Amino acid sequence: MGSSSGSSNWELFCLLVIFWIFLFLPQTCLSSVRRIAKVSPGFQASQMQFIDNRGLFLVSNASSFGFGFNANSDITSFTLVIIHMGSSRIIWSANRGSPVGSSDSFVFDDDGNANLRSNGKVVWSTNTAKDGVSAMELLDSGNLVLVKDDGGVVWQSFGHPTNTLMPNQDFSKGMKLVSNPYNNLSFSLEVKAQDLILSAEFENPQPYWSMKKDKRRIINKSGGDTNSATIEANSWRFYDENKVLLWQFVFADESDANDTWIAVLEDDGFIKFYDIRSRITGTRQIPEDSCSRPQACSPYLVCHDGNVCQCPLGLARYNCKPQIGGSSSCNNSKDPSSLVNAGENLSYFALGFVTPSLKTDINGCKSSCLNNCTCLAMFFDDKSGNCYMFDQIGSFEDAKNGLKIESYVKVSGAQLDTDQGRKNKKHSTKVVVSVVVIVIAGTIVVLGLIIAGIRYHKKNNDLIENADEMSEEDTFLENISGMPIRFSYKDLQDATNNFTTKVGQGGFGSVYQGVLKDGSEIAVKQLEGIGQGKKEFRAEVSIIGSIHHHHLVKLKGFCAQGKHRLLVYEYMANGSLDRWIFGKFLMDWDTRYNIAIGTAKGLAYLHEDCDVKIIHCDIKPENVLLNENFLAKVSDFGLAKLMTREESHVFTTLRGTRGYLAPEWITNYAISEKSDVYSYGMVLLEIISGRKNYSSSEISQFPSYAFKMMEEGKVEVIVDEKMKVDVNDERVAVATRVALWCIQDDMNLRPSMTKVVQMLEGLSPVPTPPVAAQTASRFYSALFKSASEAGTSSGPSDGIVDSYLSDVRLSGPR
Repeated sequence: MGSSSGSSNWELFCLLVIFWIFLFLPQTCLSSVRRIAKVSPGFQASQMQFIDNRGLFLVSNASSFGFGFNANSDITSFTLVIIHMGSSRIIWSANRGSPVGSSDSFVFDDDGNANLRSNGKVVWSTNTAKDGVSAMELLDSGNLVLVKDDGGVVWQSFGHPTNTLMPNQDFSKGMKLVSNPYNNLSFSLEVKAQDLILSAEFENPQPYWSMKKDKRRIINKSGGDTNSATIEANSWRFYDENKVLLWQFVFADESDANDTWIAVLEDDGFIKFYDIRSRITGTRQIPEDSCSRPQACSPYLVCHDGNVCQCPLGLARYNCKPQIGGSSSCNNSKDPSSLVNAGENLSYFALGFVTPSLKTDINGCKSSCLNNCTCLAMFFDDKSGNCYMFDQIGSFEDAKNGLKIESYVKVSGAQLDTDQGRKNKKHSTKVVVSVVVIVIAGTIVVLGLIIAGIRYHKKNNDLIENADEMSEEDTFLENISGMPIRFSYKDLQDATNNFTTKVGQGGFGSVYQGVLKDGSEIAVKQLEGIGQGKKEFRAEVSIIGSIHHHHLVKLKGFCAQGKHRLLVYEYMANGSLDRWIFGKFLMDWDTRYNIAIGTAKGLAYLHEDCDVKIIHCDIKPENVLLNENFLAKVSDFGLAKLMTREESHVFTTLRGTRGYLAPEWITNYAISEKSDVYSYGMVLLEIISGRKNYSSSEISQFPSYAFKMMEEGKVEVIVDEKMKVDVNDERVAVATRVALWCIQDDMNLRPSMTKVVQMLEGLSPVPTPPVAAQTASRFYSALFKSASEAGTSSGPSDGIVDSYLSDVRLSGPR
């Protein structure tokens, strides 16, 4: 009986063990299996439960993205994230500032609310209880969504970004991108004030970049308020509230447009673009200048050339660590503070983006800062009288654009006293040193005077030899009516930072960007030829210096000093037309058409409204410049020819650029303003098609093809395929017919530039042009053939009239 009873008890015990195993084991096993694409309310998970799946408990259908727990750098705390499985890049996180432990839970409640709990306390929540949520889904786009039964989205991670934007994710007003903190500072990006603003998250945020002020953006449509931004292909696109495209920011090459690009607000304050699949980095970053951000260097240090950090001279005596802060000076300290000049030619990244604290003079600005206990540093703009005060400070940068900024930092009285003590200690030593220096300097001065005398006599002889030539040049320049400003060579050296930023290369010299003392931007052309260069210099000063028109580049001044010959123009922020129609940038049809009209108006003025008729002689896309609003202006008058009003034709030496020369240049006939009309027609074809009118690699010349397409009624096929044009837009046919009229071999058939403007603006009908004989086509074919055998140049004709040109009799008496 006892044995039977013991056996029964043992069997009962085994049954209980088996029951408990079956009760708990299935749940434990199932909880470690990742869900695919979707989970339902009532689900919960912890990092410990899914440790064998790297903490991820939900993956998208194609397993491109995972959702779950990710270990932080300390390994013991975790963040709830969405991660790209291929690159392990985190694209979204729920609780960056509130990490949880391995046993803390993510809970998708029965009421449809998703939340993260740590020790029973909610640290993050979607706040979607009772909104009718029926499921949570992770899409292959990387978007985590809570949806209703009918598929309607109640909440989505794309609507609450952290530091990353995915392709086709709308970033709109009310959203904010925030970087991970670095050195106790984070950065933010948001759409506000009709712009996209990047700021340092100080107690009072300090902006340091905006899309509106980035000269690399492409303007598709003026006006309209920016409401959202979206990554599409290889560009960042900005829309108004009606989804009308306003701007584009191209951050990668066209060849990479099919990659999966994301934008990341990095911990160092840059926005960088990455192909998330191949990990390729975009060709551009924001901001463009590495020094124009808060943490380019430590606070108070000056950033030079993007990667060099130095203590400014004015703060070197304090080791660049002024012992006072905005808050400490507000604690009723009896220790007075003073302002110390930080140094010369300094600026601060936020000055171009914040509103001045007040307008005053330098003394008023200093007084305001000293009387404001939160003012840590102040900057004063001498030109505008703007006074800026900051309660926190990042790194300084070199002053740009000719700004004259005075920079002051607040320093405690105790620190000033210590510095004064060091000065007194050094004073006696300096007296002794000064005596020795004076003796040595005196000796050097005597020797210097002897050497200078010898050099003076030698230089005087050289000046006598060159006097006739200089006198001739000065006499010519002084006799120009309405001559523009004459600059010294030193003025232009300073304005261009010793010719540092080269923005172009013309036929007769290089072009550099600069800034005058008044803050206006300029482009400085430095003529590099000597014989021919002098002729071009005189031509350009005498011609463009006396004319002014909305569509002609303004000559602001010149320099004729010794051997130096320089021309100073207004700066054209968007460069020349060729980079926009032949390069990687996409220019829309409206902008192209306006440029075509503007260029025509500039030429019409030269031909018909000046005191003398001016033939430009070198119209090509490189000589059509665009300002910040894409307003077209004709430039480079170095080859221009003047005609009196009584002259209809004139002979001159061959000049211009291959591909744009009218037949009369080639056949030794006299030229006229109609020669410019021919060149303009070639440029207009290039504006329409986005391709050069002749390429040596092609069998036939493009204008001939354009005539053929016009005859066949297929004008639309010549339009740049990268450009979207409404099929009902009559301007394409109008522009094409105008271009084909302009390139007629018979100059008498070509319209005047005034007539061209009227036709483009719809004020005059445009009949179908006759098919031109295309003498130029045959010439260029022969030219390219010869060039391929003997070598060629793409510069002005003075550079292409080589031996092979004489073989086809291009030169002759003019």
